[in-house]
Amino acid sequence: MEKITLTIDGEETVAKKGATVLEAAKEAGVYIPTLCNQSSLSPFGACRLCIVQIEKMRGFPSSCTTPATNGMVVHTNTTRIQELRRGLLEMILSEHPYFCAICERRERCEAFSPGIQKTSMVVGCHTCPKKGICELQKVVEYIGLNNMSLTYHPRELPILRDSPFIDRDYNLCILCGRCVRVCHESIGVSAIAFTYRGSKALVGTAFGHSLQDSGCQFCGACVDACPSGSLIERAAKWKGEYDQLIPTTCPYCGIGCQLNLEIKNNKIDASAPSEDGVNQGLACVKGRFAIKEPIYHPSRLKSPLIKRNEKVETATWEETTNLIADKLTNYKSDQFALICSDTCTNEDYYIAQKFARVVMKSNNIDHKSSRLSHSPSLFSLIQSFGSPGMTNSISEIGNAACILLIGSNTSSDNPIIRANIIKAVNKGAKLIIINPRRINLCHFSSSWLQPLPGSDVALLMGMMQVIVDENLADLSFIEERCENFGEFKEALRNFTPDFIEKVSGIDWKQVVEIARTYARQKPGVIIYGTGITQHFHGTNNVLALCNLAMLTGNLGNPSSGIYPLEGENNAHGACDMGAVAEFYPDYQPVNTEAGKAKYEKIWECTLNSEPGMTFSDIFNTEANPQIKALYLIGNPIFNHPLPDKLRNWLQELELLIVQDCFPSEISQLAHVVLPTSSFAEKDGTFTSAERKVQRVRKAIRTIGDSKPDWQIICQIAEKMGAKGFHFDNPSQIMEEITTAIPNYSGISYERLENGGLQWPCPNSNHQGTSILYPDNFANGKGKFTALKYQPSTELPDNNYPLILITEYSLYHLYTEVLTSKVRDLEMLGPKKIVEINPNDVTKLGINDGDLVKVSSRRGELNVRAKVTEVVAPGIVSMNLHIAESLINPIIDPISKTPEFKVCAVKIEKTSLENKCINL
Repeated sequence: MEKITLTIDGEETVAKKGATVLEAAKEAGVYIPTLCNQSSLSPFGACRLCIVQIEKMRGFPSSCTTPATNGMVVHTNTTRIQELRRGLLEMILSEHPYFCAICERRERCEAFSPGIQKTSMVVGCHTCPKKGICELQKVVEYIGLNNMSLTYHPRELPILRDSPFIDRDYNLCILCGRCVRVCHESIGVSAIAFTYRGSKALVGTAFGHSLQDSGCQFCGACVDACPSGSLIERAAKWKGEYDQLIPTTCPYCGIGCQLNLEIKNNKIDASAPSEDGVNQGLACVKGRFAIKEPIYHPSRLKSPLIKRNEKVETATWEETTNLIADKLTNYKSDQFALICSDTCTNEDYYIAQKFARVVMKSNNIDHKSSRLSHSPSLFSLIQSFGSPGMTNSISEIGNAACILLIGSNTSSDNPIIRANIIKAVNKGAKLIIINPRRINLCHFSSSWLQPLPGSDVALLMGMMQVIVDENLADLSFIEERCENFGEFKEALRNFTPDFIEKVSGIDWKQVVEIARTYARQKPGVIIYGTGITQHFHGTNNVLALCNLAMLTGNLGNPSSGIYPLEGENNAHGACDMGAVAEFYPDYQPVNTEAGKAKYEKIWECTLNSEPGMTFSDIFNTEANPQIKALYLIGNPIFNHPLPDKLRNWLQELELLIVQDCFPSEISQLAHVVLPTSSFAEKDGTFTSAERKVQRVRKAIRTIGDSKPDWQIICQIAEKMGAKGFHFDNPSQIMEEITTAIPNYSGISYERLENGGLQWPCPNSNHQGTSILYPDNFANGKGKFTALKYQPSTELPDNNYPLILITEYSLYHLYTEVLTSKVRDLEMLGPKKIVEINPNDVTKLGINDGDLVKVSSRRGELNVRAKVTEVVAPGIVSMNLHIAESLINPIIDPISKTPEFKVCAVKIEKTSLENKCINL
């Protein structure tokens, strides 16, 4: 990167070319006061407090808007500059309660001494929600403002508490604009804006709506940007300074956001996004506001439980582990199964799968989230490229020239990905969206295609037919680095324009347009979610995307590649660690002698070579009568309440062990319940979707008598006489992982203290790999796959004329184990509605808000109708949490992932108002 040299306050400093004077000063450790500037936002120059004096330049320019140039001489702290700043600051404070900022007693003020108060306004030290952490106060101290010559004009505005999580007190607002700009520039929502003009200017929402009604996503970016306490987290109000800041990794989705847990009096006071890491100071509503409540929820399991004579009794760890160890000896091999959920660290997953395979001699080990969404990616990426995983780093999305977003509503599923997409679009990138539902990001797209659900392979192969026919393919890349192109090219002949239009419902001209855009605008990225994977042909869908990336040469370079989005935390780590039925750690197939021999040597044991049953196999109650003992880590089941068949099967098990933080319907059926620690109560690592291994740190004392998952399993294994399960801490487990998984060989807790590392990281000197396949693929050459179109297994007919698609909620994560414990998330969460196109409600005689019955071949639900054009005629949409009893249980024969995205239904108006609860 090109550098420049300039002088700041007499000291020569080096800065990157293109930096502003403010950025150059900050890099040199020189403080320049500012209230409107934020590093992630474009320069604004509103507060003018960052003025400087530059030799050979007239006036006093704002350093945040002035580019630094080679040889520039800058003065930041002269007497004249400070005088001007004091005048500017007085004007800012003339409408802000400034008494606490200039009070001569503020440094020696006792903790509970009274502050100055006026009716309905915050004006004193101990009534300020930002006490001790006030950015405005820091600026006042630096500039040296000790008294005010201007009269304070109170706004006397009401404090707004009309939305979850956030209080708004515009009496404290200094009109710096940071909240408005972060909402617009970084989040792309614009839920808040400047209202009125001139002296009446305020920050607010359109028409004075609540934040919820203005489209706010409650990410908290505005709260974190506010320097004055005008926007404040309600639960953390008045908290003041924290005692300790513990960096950790968010436990929700698979993006791997870095959070700082604010600890006060040995308890978590709040969580805030870190400026480091993939999220760069941003978080979603769950990471920002839904960390503390679940950890301290009164329903937390705090002691082991044993069912004796149909009664559940509290027991000791010694009793429970002895009981489990004694009983499990009777259920080895095919009679035993272990399912992991998303509460686990890499170390937990590694020990769990090792326990199943080494101690129980069973490959019936699987992971719920990976199986229900990520498995098609795992199989397809291995087949095409030789290795699973996101090919590039998430931060590279912002510099892409073209983004193909397919099968994902990132605003709900992965808001941090959305922020990176917005960043790219702001730089001029072309955004192509393929989704049966009109998502929020369609406002930013250059093209949006609304295909019929389940037609993805046909549509993508049609795009590739255009690219080949119009000589837009990267033939040099294909010839040098790929194989099987001839067979793939021959398969394209089956995808004619007429066929594509018939199957997908998309005009051929639109297919041609997006094919040209993606092929010509380089570098291009492909981002996809469960709308691609959760199909009967989900594996083929992902293979088609791999074909498209290879065809255009969009692999191995910055800001290119394929980005599979993983919905739940550490799904990638579960697969890496081998907590899936088909693979040992390092993706070594269970059914090969080489993989078996490798881990027999590492673990010093004899392994079972029989393929294991997947999550889908195990919970198909008609297919697994051989399972007698089931060990569940976390709660892997969506259903509330449990279906009768599943409940009956669980009750018939001879041994059901549940290891979880919270009680559930399943734990009520268990013979033994083991309380496990939350992510904030244990050390370990998570692996994000971009292959980045990051630390999880113990921030608080363990609640109750709970223990980390790995420790519980190791204790049981040792009681069963197994060797290789004695570990004093999880860093020792990571040491074993590095011997078992070559991609992790260079990773250690010591190295992770300085930030995450992306695998492959083959040795302790390696800095991790941000871009896969720069020179060649993991399997030598990338493999094109000749694909055929397979229709979904359940298409509409006269009895069930509509197609139901399912969506995820921004406010809840799959089984809702954590998010259901957060009161305000429950308020914001998805209502029991079905979205229907206006054309369909006219035919059905339904009005917006009517109670309707949605029926499939498996069940029925009473919900409210929401009339909207976000879905096309013939398509209806519901949240997966609500619609689960309706969806098609058929699974992809390769990945064993269920078809959650296409289900035939019918809708009828009903008058059963009294039976519709909590809509």
